[in-house]
Amino acid sequence: MIYVCVPSHNEARTVGLLLWKVRQVFTEFPRDYRIVVVDDGSTDATADVLEPYARVLPLTVIRHERRQGYARSVEAALRLALEQTDRPKRDCAIVLHADFAHSPEDLPELVRLIEGGVDLAVAQGATPAAADWKGRLAQRLAGWLLRRRVGIAGLEDPVSGFVAIRLVSLRNAMRAAGETFLATDGPVANAELAGRVARFARRVETVRVSSRPARRVREGRGSHVDLLRAAWREGRRLRFPSPPPREERPAQAQREREVAAT
Repeated sequence: MIYVCVPSHNEARTVGLLLWKVRQVFTEFPRDYRIVVVDDGSTDATADVLEPYARVLPLTVIRHERRQGYARSVEAALRLALEQTDRPKRDCAIVLHADFAHSPEDLPELVRLIEGGVDLAVAQGATPAAADWKGRLAQRLAGWLLRRRVGIAGLEDPVSGFVAIRLVSLRNAMRAAGETFLATDGPVANAELAGRVARFARRVETVRVSSRPARRVREGRGSHVDLLRAAWREGRRLRFPSPPPREERPAQAQREREVAAT
């Protein structure tokens, strides 16, 4: 099962079309999937837009009566995926933004990586480049700060937020983190998510995708200057637990046999 996790706040203009695009992708790329939308205290017509889709799509909607923020929304969707899965070593969760900054057409590439044995796949290039030199400089500095914290080899875009995660790795990362999985918010939470899961992933890979302008600026991304401020303020607080010793984890050969058998 593929759990497509969509954090949403006041996305009435785009979330319906996004859901239909996801359906089209999995019609052409047949896989079992479920969409999990977290409506984070929206004050627009997001709830009204979602209602008819819930009748025709494999869709679960989590409703926050009051806004809890981007990170809490992502975490809520991921926790629901863990609650519902009965095959965490096979199933995965993919975070997809509701404003089309992430393209549903790139979902099959991430799924193929998970099916090939990758535990964490990060889409590179999902964050659009700044239009002016000040924004590009802020973007580079923020990326440098967060890459040092996250520590994933080859990672260029730590705030992409477009990730696919094998659920067994997510479960182990959440157990190690304790009650609160994501301690940061906004764009830094994307880097924190990748960093936490990477400690419990045997294989981590990145894949290049084409960035596209978002339909509007959202909390999970923000302006490039805001990103730099957040990277400096919150990035310094990022602390990731060490994974358990290798002998306490399943052998790689066993993992590969399990993946091949499912």
